[in-house]
Amino acid sequence: MESEVFSWSVKLLTTNSRKGNCSGPAKELLSNCCGSASLCIVKKDCGMAQGTTVPKLNFEYWLDKATEWGQATTLESQKDVCRHLPQLQEFLQQIYETLKHMNSILAIQQFPLIGQLLGRLCWNPFVIGYDESQKTLMWCLCCLYSSEPQNPVELKANSWIRSLLCHLLSSSKWESNEAGTNTFISALGCTSADYYSHLVKNMVLSLVAELRGNEFNGLNIQGRVPASRVSEVSLFCLPLITLPDLTPLLETLLLYHGGASQEILSSEFLEAVNEAFLKKKISLSESAVFSLWLRHLPSLEKATLYLLDQLVSIEVNSLEEVACVIKDSLLPQAASHPAVFRIVDEIFKNALLETDGAPEVMTIIQVFTQLFVEAHQNDNKQHKFPLKAYFSHHHQPLAIALLRCPFATHSCQHLKHISEVLKALLEGESISSFADLFEIWFLIARFGEWLDIAAEQLLKASVEPDALLWLLAFYYSPQNENQQRTRTMVEARAVYNQLVMLFSCTILSVEDLEAAIHKADIKQCCTQRLITHLLITFLLFSSGGQMIAQEFISHITGTNDASKEVCSLLIRTAYRINRDGERNQRTVKLALSLKGTIKMSCDQ
Repeated sequence: MESEVFSWSVKLLTTNSRKGNCSGPAKELLSNCCGSASLCIVKKDCGMAQGTTVPKLNFEYWLDKATEWGQATTLESQKDVCRHLPQLQEFLQQIYETLKHMNSILAIQQFPLIGQLLGRLCWNPFVIGYDESQKTLMWCLCCLYSSEPQNPVELKANSWIRSLLCHLLSSSKWESNEAGTNTFISALGCTSADYYSHLVKNMVLSLVAELRGNEFNGLNIQGRVPASRVSEVSLFCLPLITLPDLTPLLETLLLYHGGASQEILSSEFLEAVNEAFLKKKISLSESAVFSLWLRHLPSLEKATLYLLDQLVSIEVNSLEEVACVIKDSLLPQAASHPAVFRIVDEIFKNALLETDGAPEVMTIIQVFTQLFVEAHQNDNKQHKFPLKAYFSHHHQPLAIALLRCPFATHSCQHLKHISEVLKALLEGESISSFADLFEIWFLIARFGEWLDIAAEQLLKASVEPDALLWLLAFYYSPQNENQQRTRTMVEARAVYNQLVMLFSCTILSVEDLEAAIHKADIKQCCTQRLITHLLITFLLFSSGGQMIAQEFISHITGTNDASKEVCSLLIRTAYRINRDGERNQRTVKLALSLKGTIKMSCDQ
């Protein structure tokens, strides 16, 4: 057994060191370990403070002790184990606090002796006879388990971990007659690992059957399981949550209610399951995840913040990538429950306010809204809430107008209708504070696809521009009073007129476009963002604009904020064209190419 521990530990270290990059959850631990030196945990996407120092972990000392003790067959070794148990428990707790912020690959790389140490301790009856040590050993082993093994060595390591966990589960007070058990196992003709693996599976099946309730003459007696019993079972699962064999029990617990008025699952269990799910260490059914978030709102909040942090921290090349990450989070599907939608929506609002309306955050919210609407429409439940029920009753007419599919309606007419409904809402009595105004603006912003279509229709279609320009003017300067918005409209209209005259030109120079813009006397800074929107649309959709787009783009991305806003608009346009099914791949390629140009310019 001990040689096998050493073998997989060293093989796993050397195998993964040849890989170069390690895959794993968002949290990573980057540290140097030399003898008994301290470890420095560097924060990436986890909640630990940067530069947190972990107490010294002297693996060599405790490995020497574990080797010296063996299986504690002599009186002297037994006494020595008992003398060192408090310090050993403290050491094991320090190991766990370190490992839980690592993936299995990093853990083996940083601590190549850990397999030998844990393996020896797990077979020492005087160590695992102490409940706290047994529990901590289980936690440490679960941290070393590879959720997605990449090679035969990792598969063998997982098998070894499972066998150790089964041994720990069957030892101590659960299995007092080890000699008799071993004789019984031999008589069955199977190995200890197989026996204990089946023992765990049967234990899980038994607990699942108990929680789901017994059927007797058609009578469901689920409610007879005491709440304290359910709570105990949830606590029992804590050190084993990432074991695949335990998944049926996790899902049964999450879906179990039993008629109690208060939550009967431990908060530690709910938090641990949510953490494992977010890091993709376990796979759960949608219904189990939805039940988890509904019964434990802190987990829902953490999942939403985790999604935002994940999306903001990665380099986004296309919104298809963003949409894929959002779908995988299951949050758009879960938001079909109004309580979930309101909490996620509130977090999005706060994120937008705290980032001063960052374009990347706004784009994430818009894609989430699109996926939420799609998930709601694809939901085949007989009884479901109408979409308008998710928005304030004061804004129902506007919400209904915005919820219309942009690709299944006459865009110009419907945009004019949206503009008219918005005007009526602003002139009504329901707007009494800045908060009311923000709610209306946020509703428009959530469905920002309509704004991009409005800019495109202004230049491509023969339309009366006032209604569409007014809609864009409100979005870019919602706080403006009528007189200020009128000035914005005058300035935007002047640029719009120049762009319309140039739209049909097949040959155009940068100087021509600059001269046209300068003819419009722009004095208000709030108008600049609206004009940038029109200019990007002009470059993407006009023949002449496409010819000079690469050269002209630097004229409207002079600042970091402007660059971010233009990049968001470019990838939104490419995503919209692809979703619409338009065969306008030239525009899509140009949009993504321009984004690449801006990124290169920012990196220099």
